[in-house]
Amino acid sequence: MKEPNKKILKRIVNIILIIILIPILAIIGIGNYFVNYAILRTGNGGDREVKNTDSIEVANIDDEAEKIIEENRKNEKQLANEWANNTENKKVEVTANDGIMLRGTEYITKEDSDKWAIVLHGYHSTPNSVISIGMHFSEKGYNVLIPSMRASNESEGKYIGMGWLDKDDLQCWINLVIEQNKDAEIVLHGSSMGAATVLMASGDELPQNVKAIIEDSGYTSVWDIFASEAKARFNLPTFPILNIFKLVANVRAKYDIKEASAVEQVKKATIPILFIHGDSDDFVPEYMCEELFEAATCKKEKLIIHNAGHTESKYKEPETYYNKVFTFLESSIK
Repeated sequence: MKEPNKKILKRIVNIILIIILIPILAIIGIGNYFVNYAILRTGNGGDREVKNTDSIEVANIDDEAEKIIEENRKNEKQLANEWANNTENKKVEVTANDGIMLRGTEYITKEDSDKWAIVLHGYHSTPNSVISIGMHFSEKGYNVLIPSMRASNESEGKYIGMGWLDKDDLQCWINLVIEQNKDAEIVLHGSSMGAATVLMASGDELPQNVKAIIEDSGYTSVWDIFASEAKARFNLPTFPILNIFKLVANVRAKYDIKEASAVEQVKKATIPILFIHGDSDDFVPEYMCEELFEAATCKKEKLIIHNAGHTESKYKEPETYYNKVFTFLESSIK
């Protein structure tokens, strides 16, 4: 081959390589950006700024409701802190299936009580956000375990599990309680991502010690919540953004956001589930609760609180909320 022809061929090959590499590098770059943003421990996914308000089809919470929510939130926080400081407690830890160390706190109401509640917090949150829930369980005679979810607070982990990795972590916490009390009757309560966790766990084979599940503001699947937020936060379409995110998350975080479905899990659930949601939730839309409720074939009940935002039902109507929770548990635990 003549020298000029070789040069032309080399240029053509280089152009082809560039054409191939540019999309690949773009995919890697986009995927890594959203993985870092959404599920990396140090990511900014917890700093929610809605850019596409048209994507949020919920009624605004009126001023009176906002006032009630904030006042009750403040009172509950104060009471819960007093409860936590004055209740016997101890730090506990378990090793997750992938080897990371998970840490939590047990609050012992009665040493000889068989009643236990495991209370899970939400996305980019901490155990303090659900401490008041633990207090209410304690008032009903429950010992309470509040873990730090993986990749948050005191627990190890690089990537947030969005409920899918956490459902296996929850099994470790359940086993810890049973090791301490083989007769334990365990209630699982989760808020937001914690709610997705208990729902995703509901379809797995849980020990008979687990008697009921309370979910507050859980989402239908990891794919669905990221699709909703991609539109709300960035005004971006599901395709191809989530497809790219899925590929990179599979490699880095070791789970499939498409497979991580609470809807598919509740279809297999046999443990009673109480579904709770606020009808003004602009993060996890209320229709997700309706879809989850319809999918579940176990004993189930539902509570929708008017004028309550994301995980705010317990502050908007605390008496209604906790009366429903404990009435449901009384009818579910024989």
